[in-house]
Order: sequence, then structure tokens, then C-alpha cells
Amino acid sequence: MTEAADEVFDVIIIGAGPAGLSAGLNLVRARRRVLMLDSNRPRHSATLMSHGFLTRDGVPPLLLRKLGREEFEKYPEASFHQAMVISIERIEEPGPDGEPVGELIVVHSKGIRGSGDRTATARTLLIATGLLETLPALPSIRAFYGTSMHSCTECDGYEKSNAPLALIGETGDLAERALLLSQWSNDLIVFTNGADVLTPADAAALDARGIGVERRPIADIEGDRSGMTGISLTDGTVIARSGGFVRPEWTTALDYESMLGLQTDDENLLVVDGNGRTSVSGVFAAGDSTPPGAQQLIVAAGEGAKVAAAINRHLIGIL
Repeated sequence: MTEAADEVFDVIIIGAGPAGLSAGLNLVRARRRVLMLDSNRPRHSATLMSHGFLTRDGVPPLLLRKLGREEFEKYPEASFHQAMVISIERIEEPGPDGEPVGELIVVHSKGIRGSGDRTATARTLLIATGLLETLPALPSIRAFYGTSMHSCTECDGYEKSNAPLALIGETGDLAERALLLSQWSNDLIVFTNGADVLTPADAAALDARGIGVERRPIADIEGDRSGMTGISLTDGTVIARSGGFVRPEWTTALDYESMLGLQTDDENLLVVDGNGRTSVSGVFAAGDSTPPGAQQLIVAAGEGAKVAAAINRHLIGIL
């Protein structure tokens, strides 16, 4: 059995995105001793501007993280460490007589960017690591991702208003995303890249909305320094498009099911109740790693604040 470190935090937060930072700020203001661990690998690192965040519309996401970290760290109860979590375990918490009185959570992490390795112990854990995203295997997609191509329609749809757009994806929710995107442009083509993901009902709904469908496989994204100009297909056809959206494949950052035995859903997202509690006592989750998955920054921040209140109540013993 691993020995707990002498210092025991009230909460360890894994992830310093909007959910983790919002939770951390609210917890230190509740005078909880909080350690935040972050690997500095945000999903939105390619995005130049964030939108829809009240008082911060148009602010770069990385600046939003920087401001949030500064607000968190100004409180004496806050600790921040740049590290990649490598394992998590639960241990018994010994009482004064040596008998167990509960459980503690031990997080082992490997330091990055000059930070040392760290093993830390807490009474509760908040998972706010968000998601990792895998884009379609197109040679030039990264060159246009975050400028001409985006993944969040609510975040970036307005800036693409009335433009000839593409929506690329190979998942079952593609039609729903296309219908949402048609609010911003009536010149939209869905590219399935050869995948059979549209049902007859989906196709009928798209047709009724005037949304085109292209089922042939994609070769690449065409464009130059000024931006995207089209989608090239493997048969040599090039379809002019000035921008668009892509539906990535999303996965959780760590294997929490094997680490802690946390329950996950069919999308491999962490199952939580209305207070952010996972299937393991003392372990909470907020943000993209919980259903419905990837979401706007302001939504993730709101979830972080809500779960922080639940964690504080849990520590008091009234939840």
C-alpha cells in the first residue's frame, strides 16, 4: 500500500481549463486547500479566439486560461503544478488509533517544463481534464484548423455567416450538427468521407433544409496563406469552400475506468450525477469529460463552479 504524503489537500484538481479553473477559484474562496495539476495540453490550443463567454467574447482561449490561473493563484490556499498525471489510487486514511477512518486519493504525476515529479494526496478529486481530439486523417487539415476550420459551431459559427461551408465528419451526429450549422449559412455541404453515417431520415432532413451531401472520400483540404479554398476528393474533384467545421473523434485524456474504476457511458465519458459525483465516492468530474462531451468554455466554467459547491458540501458532510 502506498504511503500518503504528510500534506493532505482538501481537493486535487486535474486540469486547468475553464472547468478546473472555475472550480478551483470557487474552492479556494471557500477556504479549501487546493492543488491544481495541469499538463498544458488544452484541446482548444489551435483556436485563436473564444466566443460566447460573457465579458470575454473574442479573447484568445490561452489568455483566458492565463487570467484564470492568475485569479486562482492569488489565494493562499491555492497551489499549481505543471505535470502530467500518470496514475491515481485510493488508500485508507488512518485514524488516531491507527484504524482506517476513510479513504484518501493519491495522485502521481510527472513534471513538465522544468517542474519536478510530484505525489500528492487529497480527500477529494476533481477530474477536469477535458478531451483529446483526433481529426480526420487529411494531410493539410491542421494547417487550417483554428482559422478556416473549427469544431464548435456555437463558438465560431457567427464568424462564418453566409459563407460557403463544409462540414466534415464520420459520426452518427453529423446530421444534427449540420442542421445547427445551417443557422449561420445556407450554403452548406456535408462531407461524410465515404462513411455510411447518414440514415434515410437524416438525408431527408438535410435535403429539406437545403443542405448538400457529398459521400465520396476526401483527399485533402485545399487552400493557401489566405485560407481554405476548397475540399479535394480522391477522384480529383475539387469543391469550392471558404471554411467549415469538422467533427473530431473525442477521447478522455486518461483511462479513469482502469485507474479508479469509474463508470463510463457508451461514449467513454464519465458518468456523473447532477452534482458532478462519479461512481466512486470522493471523486467528482466536470467539463468536457462528462456528458454530453465537448462544450463551450462558458458552459464548462459554469459546471466547474457548480461542482465546486458540491465538493465543499461533501467535505463538510452535508452531501
